[in-house]
Amino acid sequence: MDILLVEDDDSIASPLVTGLARDGFAVTRVATGAEALAVPRPEFVLLDLGLPDLDGADVCRELRARGDTPIIVITARGDEIDRVVLLELGADDYLVKPFGLRELVARIRAVARRTQPRVDTGPTRVGPLEIDRRTRRVTLDDRPIELTPKEFDLLAFLAAEPGTVFTRQDILESVWDTHWYGPTKTLDVHVAALRKKLGDAGWVETVRGVGFRLAEPR
Repeated sequence: MDILLVEDDDSIASPLVTGLARDGFAVTRVATGAEALAVPRPEFVLLDLGLPDLDGADVCRELRARGDTPIIVITARGDEIDRVVLLELGADDYLVKPFGLRELVARIRAVARRTQPRVDTGPTRVGPLEIDRRTRRVTLDDRPIELTPKEFDLLAFLAAEPGTVFTRQDILESVWDTHWYGPTKTLDVHVAALRKKLGDAGWVETVRGVGFRLAEPR
């Protein structure tokens, strides 16, 4: 796996490059946000938030807007970090410095498994609703629907198996974070937003006491 390491501190970057190489990863290291955004279609990104030129959160948001590249944020801002905000920006996971190489490698492999792309069989259709994972576009009756990155991820996850009921925990762990232990309110907020944008609450059905499923409204 090729990893783009975005870290301006040489004392942190150098041992990471060496350690990850020993574990079989190919690492390209850059020191600024501008350099990170100039790399075409990175396979995996380790992103420090404290960059010298751009806010790491803005870099994360821009990388996510460009596609599905897995992103793990590495940060020293342990006291200030807002888990939900980071995940909303599109990060798949995060680690607070200092951290061990073994933990980082485990997180990389876990995120890679979770975000491994499915075989491209073209856009998914559920009645008049079409979800294209490759272009991250959604249309309803051929009308484009503008979604945030997480709204799209949620819809695409449910659309992978239309009619199947997914538990709240399954959705949170798959769409947000494999180690999610926080409140589930963020899921309800995103479900409500999806229903509003799709124009009919029936698209995302609540199965009381279990979770949600995607189905064409009756």
